[in-house]
Amino acid sequence: MGNELREHRLRNLRRLQELGYEPYGEAFSRTGNLGLVCARPEGDEVRIAGRMVSRREMGGSIFAHLQDASGRLQIYLKRDQVGTDAFSAFRILDLGDIIGVEGQLFVTRTGEKTVKVSSWRLLSKSLLPLPEKWHGLQDVEIRYRRRYLDIISNPGVADVFTARSRILRRVRQVLDSEGYQEVETPILQPMAGGAAARPFRTHCEALGRALYLRIAPELYLKRLLVAGFDRVYELSRNFRNEGISRQHNPEFTMLELYEAYADVNRMKVMAQMIVVECARELHGEAKVRLHGGGVLDLSPPWPEIPFRELVWQVAGDDWFTLSVEEARRRAESLGLTVPAEWGRSEITQEIFEKLVERRLMRPTFVTSLPADLVPLAKCSANDPETADVFELVIGGMEIAPAYSELNDPLEQRRRFEQQCGGDASRVDEDFLNALEYGMPPAGGMGIGIDRLTMILTGADSIREVILFPLLRSGSDR
Repeated sequence: MGNELREHRLRNLRRLQELGYEPYGEAFSRTGNLGLVCARPEGDEVRIAGRMVSRREMGGSIFAHLQDASGRLQIYLKRDQVGTDAFSAFRILDLGDIIGVEGQLFVTRTGEKTVKVSSWRLLSKSLLPLPEKWHGLQDVEIRYRRRYLDIISNPGVADVFTARSRILRRVRQVLDSEGYQEVETPILQPMAGGAAARPFRTHCEALGRALYLRIAPELYLKRLLVAGFDRVYELSRNFRNEGISRQHNPEFTMLELYEAYADVNRMKVMAQMIVVECARELHGEAKVRLHGGGVLDLSPPWPEIPFRELVWQVAGDDWFTLSVEEARRRAESLGLTVPAEWGRSEITQEIFEKLVERRLMRPTFVTSLPADLVPLAKCSANDPETADVFELVIGGMEIAPAYSELNDPLEQRRRFEQQCGGDASRVDEDFLNALEYGMPPAGGMGIGIDRLTMILTGADSIREVILFPLLRSGSDR
């Protein structure tokens, strides 16, 4: 059936060519996009363009709708207005064809803003039909791998990505107003550092060496603090060769920011400012509707709860006194799968991520995490076993970690070596060398832009807020 429909459209293309219509026309000067033109007053002469998504014929008249990213607008052709030849050629067009028209705005008796066409031009012939019942498709991965059809057929999908653009713009405005400077650091790195994650590895032919796609820009941004930059941020694409889930995509977008002479408390202020301002940008207030219903109030101040207290609530008051074997059995009794090689830190983190986070709907600063989980953060002044950090959880998802950054090069070396299990080749000597020149005390934070967009748009999956998410094998054809 698909080949037959394509052949039919190819025949229509040839018929239009015979009538003098170039199927892939030149640039077309527009009065504006359809949303802007629709707001203009009745009687204006306009030039519009878009994809034809509906058409109905009534004798010597044709009504059709054009669509672009801003919306839809009706057009109206009369045979005695455009001429018999142009009218007959228009009847050969197929849904999905992109055309440009010139005419006058008026309002129909049903109250719909419409362009009365005086002339039209074919700009791009569609050879494949648009899906008729897009909402009826059960294979949601078709929507992701053919996002262009998803957006054409579902205007609400485009709204999500328009919202994402507005979020990014507002993030930049907030940081710029606070004196932060946007910078760019390498995506291809000789060492994958700044986070604990499995990297993607590649090879540079020109240098004859292995390189890694960055898992985080942190160590390069801290080099800039050493260099004397006061406040820096980067909106970065990061890559982690790990799982795919509702909250994870191997390629994702992070905001990372660092401020010299600050600490984790300043990052709390920045986190609240960024999240609230982005919510106001989209919704006019610090409230959002959650997927599945309900309203989430993002208004500060946000509660602060120590990590240990949250784990106790789920795993028991004696959790941190258990042996590794006892902790493994307890975690398994709670429904978790625990690999045999995990120590108690990994088991504890699994309990937090799988059982604690999902309970925290209102924005919450989870504080005083175990120091061994955050090797780039300073220890708390009153408890060396915990770090001076927070994890911001909203809507059951971690949105942002933030630290008082470790700037002691000797302690940082000790932690790197401990983390690498004695493998010196995995220690970033250049970063440690930079620290030895002196990095001022600093606060730093990373905000997951994809997850923040999920919260602010009510999306249920990270794939709903990434234009072209990575799909499993066989689903990207």
